[in-house]
Amino acid sequence: MPDTPRQNGDTDPLRDRVLTRSLLRSASADPQHLPELLAAFAVRHMGPVAARSVARMREAHPGAAPAELRSRALTRGKRRTVTEGAFVGGPFLVLIPFAFCVAILSQAQTCLELAALDGRDPTDPERAAELLVLQGVYEDTGRARTALADIRLPEDGATPATGPRPGRTATMRRLVMRMARLLGLIAPEGEAPAAGPPGRLPLWLVQTGRYTLLAAVLVVGMVAPLVWLPYMALSYDRATDQLLARATGFYFGEPPAARPKRVARLQPEMAASALRALLSVLVPLGFVIGVVAANLRLADRGWPVLAIALTAASIGVGAVWQWRRRRRGLAG
Repeated sequence: MPDTPRQNGDTDPLRDRVLTRSLLRSASADPQHLPELLAAFAVRHMGPVAARSVARMREAHPGAAPAELRSRALTRGKRRTVTEGAFVGGPFLVLIPFAFCVAILSQAQTCLELAALDGRDPTDPERAAELLVLQGVYEDTGRARTALADIRLPEDGATPATGPRPGRTATMRRLVMRMARLLGLIAPEGEAPAAGPPGRLPLWLVQTGRYTLLAAVLVVGMVAPLVWLPYMALSYDRATDQLLARATGFYFGEPPAARPKRVARLQPEMAASALRALLSVLVPLGFVIGVVAANLRLADRGWPVLAIALTAASIGVGAVWQWRRRRRGLAG
């Protein structure tokens, strides 16, 4: 049977929406085994990509020390997680499950690259068990290996997942929350807040602040959808640092080298996303000012016109952003 592009590696699994949607359907039907599904999927589809990536890195830098290769893999992996997770999903909150899934797989690819740099086969199913340990799902690879034994991916002939009919909203909420925990965006269930170093705010207070900020971003994001993007980019940056530090310790027995302190500098990608977020706030605000100035009314009331204007502005901004991104993707 001839190789398909997916088999010979011609496509990027992170950008293959068919693969990702198939994975999401399976996870929606069985959210209890979401971590295991993602880990098995990552090793099967991201493992070969990780192996090729490490091989190309070694060819491009034949004289590089192992620590330098690790540093390159870590830097590139974090950048990929931030850009793919925050921007591939898009500005609409309804696409958050897709964005989270892509971010988790991107993190997994970097962990598999670290395993390859350590001389391990990134396509070996044992890497899936290690991923689950690194994500904090299981305490050891033995338990993870047992849990993975019964996992079947859609391409293995598993029962097609059509999504549960009753309680679908609750199921998706649970799915998103589990993804957020795997990503490290929120604390794992049952984890007690630990005391922080002397002179710093207590961890419970920091976590409360993060949840409050998340709620505020969600509310504002309903009107200005692009506000979600820079927030998620910063969140992915922090969470991916933590995961990759654990992965480096796991595979090499040492934490990643501390990055030298540098003057705070806004990266071009973050500056661009912050500018888009600001514009996404200004556009609805301009509509509001226009409606108020024109004193437009519907059934002798002003708020229906205002609600319509805000809804149209937010959907319009998000749609234009998506259209431009898809057009650039097709052109590339």
